[in-house]
Amino acid sequence: MEKKPKRVQQVYTLLVQIGRKDGDGLPKGATGAALMIFASGVDEAEAVRETVAILKQADTAPLDVTGYGTLEEREAEGHEIEADERALMQRALDENSVIVAQMTPFFDEPGKTVH
Repeated sequence: MEKKPKRVQQVYTLLVQIGRKDGDGLPKGATGAALMIFASGVDEAEAVRETVAILKQADTAPLDVTGYGTLEEREAEGHEIEADERALMQRALDENSVIVAQMTPFFDEPGKTVH
């Protein structure tokens, strides 16, 4: 019986847009938010699945996920990654977890009409 190679966990940077849902904890008047997340997984698809599942358990409404790759992939693209981001990425890897690094709520612009 052939032994499968062990798949190594990596940390992926994800940008998740969430909508409003009762109990989501977003500020009053927000229409949604963008979350920058560091999530561990053997591949990006697993990191996305785990992140969406956790966000749903946390009473949020994930709408869209954009993947920005691993630390190495981001560095290859010329992204500057600060020490605090690197520390959170390492924590996500060490704890095999999903970490929300930043949350930016969205608000409707005053005077803007929706058609």
